[in-house]
Amino acid sequence: MFYFRRTSDLVVLLIWGVFVAESHCAAMNQTTKNSSLPTEANTTVSVQMGKKVLLSCPPVPLTKAVVITWVITPRGGPVCIIAYKADTKETRENNCTDRRITWASTPDLSPELQITAVALEHAGYYSCEIAVADGYFQQGHDLQVLVPPEVTLFLGKNRTAVCEASAGKPAAQIFWTPDGDCATKSEPHSNGTVTVRSACHWEQNNVSAVVCSVSHSTGNRTLSIELKRGGGQALSYIEYIIPAIIILIIIGSIWLLKIRGFRKCKSPKLEAPPAAAEDDMEPYASYTEKSNPLYDTVTKVEALPVSQDEANGTDWLTLSATGI
Repeated sequence: MFYFRRTSDLVVLLIWGVFVAESHCAAMNQTTKNSSLPTEANTTVSVQMGKKVLLSCPPVPLTKAVVITWVITPRGGPVCIIAYKADTKETRENNCTDRRITWASTPDLSPELQITAVALEHAGYYSCEIAVADGYFQQGHDLQVLVPPEVTLFLGKNRTAVCEASAGKPAAQIFWTPDGDCATKSEPHSNGTVTVRSACHWEQNNVSAVVCSVSHSTGNRTLSIELKRGGGQALSYIEYIIPAIIILIIIGSIWLLKIRGFRKCKSPKLEAPPAAAEDDMEPYASYTEKSNPLYDTVTKVEALPVSQDEANGTDWLTLSATGI
C-alpha cells in the first residue's frame, strides 16, 4: 500500500517514483520545458445538491501523459487520491470510499472526474495533476455545494406575516412588498446550511396582501398572503365559529318545524261532533217550536188559581178543547 502526503507536489513525486521512475529522472535532467501549457489554473464550481458534475483536467495531450492524478480534499474529511499510469493502464486509489466519485470515462480517453449525485460532504478542493516527461501540470477546482432552501409563508399575530427560508446554502435573502416593520434572523446549522426567518408587521389597514420574495443561488421564490383585518388568531377563530352558529340555527329551525307538524297531525278535532249534532237536531227543534204555543197555552190555563165555580167551567172548557 502506498503512502500519500497532503501536499500535491509530494504526491506527484511519490507516484512518479512508484510508477515511472525512469521518466521522473529524465524529467529532472531536462533543461527546457514546454512553456505553452498552463502550469496551474483554479476555478470555483457551484453545483446544486443532487445534481451531476464533471471536473476537468489541464489541457494536456493525453499522448504525452505519464501519470494522471486526482487529489480530492473534502472539507472536514480525509484526503482521497486516484492515480492512473498511462503506459500500463493501471489505476490505484488510496483512502477513497465514496463510490459516487469515479472517472467520467476511461482515463486514457478522458481524465475528467465525475460525481454522480453531489452531496454536502463533497464540498472541497479537487486537483487534477498530469505528469509528463518534462514536468507536470495542475488544475484545481473549489467545489461548492448549493442547497435550495425550503420556503414557507404564514400569518402571525396582529397583522404580522412570517417568511422562512430554511436549511439553505448559502443563506437566502428575503424581501417584502410592500415594506413593513421587519425583523430578520439567521440560524446556522452544523452541516453548513442556514435558516433565515423574517417577520414583518403592518399597521395600516389598507394593506390587505403582502408578498415575500426569496433570493437564492439555486433560484428565486415568491409567495403572497392576505392579511387579516384586526389580525391575530381571534379573527380566524371567528371565521370558523360564525358558520357553525348559522348551521346550528338552520338545523334548530328545521327541527322545530318538524315538531309542530307532527303535533298538528296527531291532535283530534274536538269541535266537529257538536256542530254535526246541532245540524241533526235542527229539524226537531223546528217542530218543537211550532208545537210550543199549544203546549204553553194549556200549561198556563192549568197553572192559574181559580174558584170552585170557575173550576167547573174550566173543566168544561178543557173537556171541550180536548174533544171529549
